[in-house]
Amino acid sequence: MDQCEDREEGVPPSKSTLCGEHESQTKAQRAYPGPQTNILGKRKTEEATSMRDKTFLPPKMQRPDEQNQPFESRQNVSDDSSCGSANNDSSEERPIDFTGQQHSAAERGQRSQSPVSSCVSMSSDWSKPHPPDFSNEPGPTLNFNHGPELTEERKRSGVCEEECLSCCALCQDVLNDPVSTSCGHWFCRQCICSYWDQSSSSGDSSCPQCGERSRSRAGLQTASQSSCVQTDVGLQEVLDEHKISLRRRCEHVTEGSDETGSRSLLNRIYTELYITEGQSEEVHTQHEVRQLETASKMDALHDAPIRCQDIFKALPDQQRPIRVVLTNGVAGVGKTFSVQKFTLDWAEGLENQHVSVVVLLSFRELNLIRDEQYSLLELLHVFHPTLQKVTAEKLAVSQLLFIFDGLDESRLSLDFTNRKLLSDVTQKSSVSQLLTNLIQGNLLPSALVWITSRPAAANQIPPTCVDRLTEVRGFTDAQKEEYFRRRFSDEELSSRIISHMKTSRSLHIMCSIPVFCWITATVLEHMLTTEQRGELPKTLTDMYSHFLLVQTKRKKNKYLEGHETSPQELTEADREVLLKLGRLAFEHLEKGNIMFYQEDLEQCGLDVIEASVYSGVCTEIFKRECVIFQKPVYCFVHLSIQEFLAAVYMFHCFTNRKTEVLEDFPGKEYKESSLDVFLSGVMKKSLQSENGHLDLFVRFLHGLSLESNQRLLGGLLGQTEISPETIQKVINNLKEMNSDKICPDRSINIFHCLMEMNDLSLFQEIQEFMKSENRSEKELSEIQCSALAFMLQMSEEVLDEFDLQKYNTSERGRLRLIPAVRNCRKARLAECGLSKTHFEVVASALKSKPSHLTELDMSNNNLQDSGVKLLCAGLESPNCRLKTLRLNCCGLLKISSDFLAAALKSNPSHLRELDLNKNKLQDSGVKHLCGFLASPGCGLEILRLSLCDLSERSCEALSSGLSSRSSNLRQLDLSNNNLKDSGVKNLSEGLKSPHCTLETLSLSGCLITEEGCTSLASALSFNPSHLRELDLSYNHPGDSGMKLLSAGLKDPGWRLDTLRVEPAGVRWLRPGLRKYSCQLTVDTNTVNTNLQLSDNNRKVTDVEEVQSYPDHPDRFDYFYQLLCRNGLTGRCYWEVEWRGKVYISVSYRSIRRKGDGNDCWFGGNNHSWSLYCSDDGPCRVWHNNKVRSILFSSSSSSSSSVSNRAAVYVDCPAGTLSFYRVSSDTLIHLHTFNTTFTQTLYPGFRVWPPGSSVSLC
Repeated sequence: MDQCEDREEGVPPSKSTLCGEHESQTKAQRAYPGPQTNILGKRKTEEATSMRDKTFLPPKMQRPDEQNQPFESRQNVSDDSSCGSANNDSSEERPIDFTGQQHSAAERGQRSQSPVSSCVSMSSDWSKPHPPDFSNEPGPTLNFNHGPELTEERKRSGVCEEECLSCCALCQDVLNDPVSTSCGHWFCRQCICSYWDQSSSSGDSSCPQCGERSRSRAGLQTASQSSCVQTDVGLQEVLDEHKISLRRRCEHVTEGSDETGSRSLLNRIYTELYITEGQSEEVHTQHEVRQLETASKMDALHDAPIRCQDIFKALPDQQRPIRVVLTNGVAGVGKTFSVQKFTLDWAEGLENQHVSVVVLLSFRELNLIRDEQYSLLELLHVFHPTLQKVTAEKLAVSQLLFIFDGLDESRLSLDFTNRKLLSDVTQKSSVSQLLTNLIQGNLLPSALVWITSRPAAANQIPPTCVDRLTEVRGFTDAQKEEYFRRRFSDEELSSRIISHMKTSRSLHIMCSIPVFCWITATVLEHMLTTEQRGELPKTLTDMYSHFLLVQTKRKKNKYLEGHETSPQELTEADREVLLKLGRLAFEHLEKGNIMFYQEDLEQCGLDVIEASVYSGVCTEIFKRECVIFQKPVYCFVHLSIQEFLAAVYMFHCFTNRKTEVLEDFPGKEYKESSLDVFLSGVMKKSLQSENGHLDLFVRFLHGLSLESNQRLLGGLLGQTEISPETIQKVINNLKEMNSDKICPDRSINIFHCLMEMNDLSLFQEIQEFMKSENRSEKELSEIQCSALAFMLQMSEEVLDEFDLQKYNTSERGRLRLIPAVRNCRKARLAECGLSKTHFEVVASALKSKPSHLTELDMSNNNLQDSGVKLLCAGLESPNCRLKTLRLNCCGLLKISSDFLAAALKSNPSHLRELDLNKNKLQDSGVKHLCGFLASPGCGLEILRLSLCDLSERSCEALSSGLSSRSSNLRQLDLSNNNLKDSGVKNLSEGLKSPHCTLETLSLSGCLITEEGCTSLASALSFNPSHLRELDLSYNHPGDSGMKLLSAGLKDPGWRLDTLRVEPAGVRWLRPGLRKYSCQLTVDTNTVNTNLQLSDNNRKVTDVEEVQSYPDHPDRFDYFYQLLCRNGLTGRCYWEVEWRGKVYISVSYRSIRRKGDGNDCWFGGNNHSWSLYCSDDGPCRVWHNNKVRSILFSSSSSSSSSVSNRAAVYVDCPAGTLSFYRVSSDTLIHLHTFNTTFTQTLYPGFRVWPPGSSVSLC
């Protein structure tokens, strides 16, 4: 779609002002004839609104005088034209012209004779919204004096440069941001602008010094520009021509698909986009509509919007200059319009005049030369012919800005690890290498670079290369309303449309994208103002079905002279072409393509003329007439249009049994299936997508099965009768869909499919659940959990606490609830069997903007090092506000400490508590963590490292951390590590430091004797001001150690008020947990009669013969179980060997003995806990009839020394129960229960089936 309109030299575009201001002219001013005269209109300030985004309609790029030519004839344009391309992100939407203005033939004729013809291509965000023109007033015109006249005037002025740069002619002070008028006099920019503002009522913009009229603010020159002109008049002429070219290229956008060629001034329809620093960092493994849903509830108060013109201006707290900017935004949100606005303001001399040359390039254009070799200088000359005379020498000393638009459309291989360095702008290389070297700063180190992209493609640019990351958010709720109010002059109509939009959450969310606002406006205006009556669309499928009919009908009215037909007849007449478009849409949706070339259309049987006629659906985005740009490129107005047509095509293939298509998708087994089975297969296929690219497609597919949409699109979908029973089967299949091993974010799409089918039962059930007071009693199905996760995530109210264990559902259902973590302050995710996909969701919650999470407990999940790495991506985000992190028993190794320390160092100021108990971090891991303790800004106050396999060597690093000036540590738990006296001696050196602020220190079970106690007493005497609590239980302090520490308790100089030394004794000097070993004795009165005792009652075997045990009320009569006599207190440890299948358990003695209910078997109730083992190893743990699978690392499970021996460790006061598998040299942690024990615990066993046995070790 080519935009080829030439403007007379003296008729430049209107000038936009800030904050939505526009300039208008009086009649006299508009009539003023002088072509070289500046006519400065009086500024008309519109009331400031909250609307930061502009509704805009994408440009349709054709010459007005080409519109009635056949397609072939339009391919031959004058060779004298200058070809540029402003690429709008991947799919251009063409808005309708609501002004009704048309260009006369005379005007077109005048423009066509312009000496410098500009043939420009402006491709929009692959889904670019086309906003309507909101103003019926003609835009203001500002006359510029460019080229030779500019330099001649300066010559005539005779003003000496040295003289003019001394002081401002207005304030008489030293020049601040000096600029010169065309006559050569110098002023502070603020002074001259203020002067002209005050005199703007008369339209006067003359020089205050000599009275000569200036050419407006666009003609103001900086010192560097003035110097450039005086030293190289020819270069300045080139740059002036370049500005003229870019101005022509960007000043107009084309609106509408039915009125081709109607175009509006960008400055008239542009509203400041809502651009923010950073981005709402979601894990981009989900459809962009889901990202919109998350963004739709963000509090705008958390973000400081940035004007696109200020994209390179550093904030006050930013130290380094901004050279590379990466701007993200979903399709159609306005990235390319932002680029155009920036470029236009620069070309008009309004903004960023420190930049000498703006080089606008699109990846869509660069794709066409990706296999060729160019130098950077040649690249500029090819894409911007106006810069042909710019030499390499001039390029090196100029301030350049390269804008690369549409990274998501790139087919280049951007390899930033390639070591080929380029520093010469004349050196030829591949386009990819030119770009990477330019971005990295090897080529033209002073050049600025701006890249736009959709979120999923942004990771192609390494974060280390980006100085500023920004995001274009789209419309806020207020901006959505303003769009419709400005779109329609009929207030009643706009109010009805706004009211209807708010009734449907999916429609309301989608309206964050300006293009969808246009779609909504198009459909609802048609339905509310024509004879077409009926229920207004409530779902996305409804809306797009109506949109397709409206657009097709408009095409018919235009090309067939307004012949009226019914919607069904219209669709039938266009059926063949639309289905070809559907095929194109589907085949390329599967491949992830959003752009198509002529051969792609031809493969689907589409004629390019047909495609151009259907401009509201598929449109030619750009056609370049230069040698390398012979191929036109096509794309849909928005990705959602492509997805909808793909769904229409797929439904047609199903109803018409196109077996060759169905065999490929969803698969051979579905080519003869019923509708419910077919849709189930497609749903499963979509859930397997890694990035959710089929999510909206499958939602549309389900929506098309409804009778209402069948009636609308019957001619396209094919003749089929779908019974209510079939629809109910489809609904039931969705509700019972198994999404095992699927990211829980993806499961939410099942809920959306139900909504598209107008099944509101699930939505209503969850609404009732959220209102109920006894939530824990109601059992939730898996699909209810998905719906609840979505509604909790989207709720305006932030949950104070989100505890997965409090929801009455299955383990799978609990995992589907994970996405709700994004909207809570405290997340309790312990013992939930989380996997990689869940860690990614949690990381996205930490990265989201704003992030609400302040407390996160992921204990007893098998994170391992890979999971920690994912989590750290969230911890290092500047959006992360986490204060408490618990990773107790997560299978972490020393490498995990490296990841954690690096992430926490990069964002150290928030975390206050870190629990890493029961992870094999070892000494080297703790050393890295201590580096974090010593880092500036570290605010950590509580660190727990119990049972982390530490030795005395770790204490040196800990001591260094404690004595660091930046240390704020108040509590340190090192219990159950083999620190010994030598380690305590090192640790005591840190306690002596005046910088040490430690208040609580736990060294329980650390193999400490009186020597270690002496070191501690010495340290506390040296620095007695902080430590208040010291735990030395389960050590051997000896009499002398006890006396030293007890004396300290009485010393008024010490702050120590709590000292624990009992139990104490030499028995506690055994390394590891085996120091807590206890001897178990079977309680024979509890043994089931099918269990045989042997080996002095230390072995229990399940046998088929009933044993002759006396009756006893404590005996288990149904389950093959027994209890031991030993009541457990303090810390206890024991080991057992098993064969077959056994349950290794602990239980309160109050467990029921008679019957077969859950209250009788170990693990089936809240009185007992069990580890289930088979010959394959430990498999599951049970408590309160809830099972948890055991996952442990392959490195641990594959050890040849692993035996069928298990260990149990109980710390009764601490409320922890841990199960281990025993190898010859170590303990492999399996699972830990954290609770509060309310009764005395007893060991127990369940042995079944016959032949299974368990032996006490």
